[in-house]
Amino acid sequence: MRLPMPAPGAVPDQRSRDTVAPAGKRDVWLCFAIVPAFYTAFGLIFVLLARVMPPPRPDTDPGQIAEFFDAHTLTIKIGFAILLLIVGGAGISNGIVVYHMKRMSVGSVGAYIYMGGMAVGALPGCLLVAFCFLVAVYRDDRDPELLALLYDLGLLSYVGSLGCFVTAYFGFALAIFYDRNGIFPTWLGYVTIWQIVTEIMAAPVFLSTAGPFAWNGSVSFWMGTVVFGFWLMCVITFLRKAGQLQPAGEPPLP
Repeated sequence: MRLPMPAPGAVPDQRSRDTVAPAGKRDVWLCFAIVPAFYTAFGLIFVLLARVMPPPRPDTDPGQIAEFFDAHTLTIKIGFAILLLIVGGAGISNGIVVYHMKRMSVGSVGAYIYMGGMAVGALPGCLLVAFCFLVAVYRDDRDPELLALLYDLGLLSYVGSLGCFVTAYFGFALAIFYDRNGIFPTWLGYVTIWQIVTEIMAAPVFLSTAGPFAWNGSVSFWMGTVVFGFWLMCVITFLRKAGQLQPAGEPPLP
C-alpha cells in the first residue's frame, strides 16, 4: 500500500523526526567510537610489540640489526599481524573527519584533499614498515646485509613519509580557517600548521644517521611525535563535540 505524500511545505511530525534522525547519528557515533580505539591499539602495537616507536638507532651495523630482529621476532610477527587486521580503522578515522569537514561552509575540496592525502600516506607511513619487518623475520637465515636493507627501508619510510601528510594537513587547516559553521575551532588550524612544520623538518632523515635530524632524533621524530599526539587528542575531542552539536534534523550529506 502506498503511503500518502505530505503536502508541499509540510513539516514532518515529531514522531517522524524521532524515528529518522537518531538513525543517522548512530552510525556517526559508532564510527567515532572506533577512532580512539584504533589509535590506542596502533600505539600499543608500534611501541610494545613491533618496537618501531621509539625507532631503534640508525647508526648500527648489520650484525646489530640482525640481533634486533632475532630478539623481537615473535612480537614483530604478533604486532604487525594484528595491525594488518585492524588497519582499516585508519580509513574509518579519516572518514569521520571528512564527514564533519563536509559539514563546513567551505564546500568539499578540503575534505577530499584530506582524504586523498591520508589514503596515499597510509602505504609508506604505516604498511611499508610492517611488511619490511615481517619479511625480515620471516626466515631465520636472512643475510644480515638484507636485514639492514629492510630495516633502513622500513624506518625511513615510516618517519620520512612527508608530502602525503603535508598535503592532508594543508587541506584540513585551510578548511578550518575558511569555515563559518564552527565545526572545529580556528586555533586547531594553527596546531595543524605545526603538523606541517614538523613533517618538513623531518626531511633530513634521509641524510642523517645520528643527531637531532636522524630518524630517531629529537627534531625529526620526538618533536613531531609530541605535536602529533597533541593534535590527535584535539581532533578526537572536537570530533566528539561536533557530533554532540550536530542538529538532529540536519539532512544527510550528499
